[in-house]
Amino acid sequence: MTPPSQFSAELGVFEQNRQEWSRSHPGEFVVIQGEEIAEGFFGTYADALRAGLRRFGARREFLVKQIWVTEPVYLV
Repeated sequence: MTPPSQFSAELGVFEQNRQEWSRSHPGEFVVIQGEEIAEGFFGTYADALRAGLRRFGARREFLVKQIWVTEPVYLV
């Protein structure tokens, strides 16, 4: 069994809500810490990061994730 990743709880919350959020907030950002979702959705990463810092502080880890049905793939 693989050990849980650093953001396994947050990614689980994201996956549980992905379909609903992708219909109502496509391309926006959400902030999740543990199983807690910061209020609202954000149009930019910077706005989401600021909201996460206000809500959870700089000493707690939180996930900022853009909402897509299918994750984009970037070739570098």
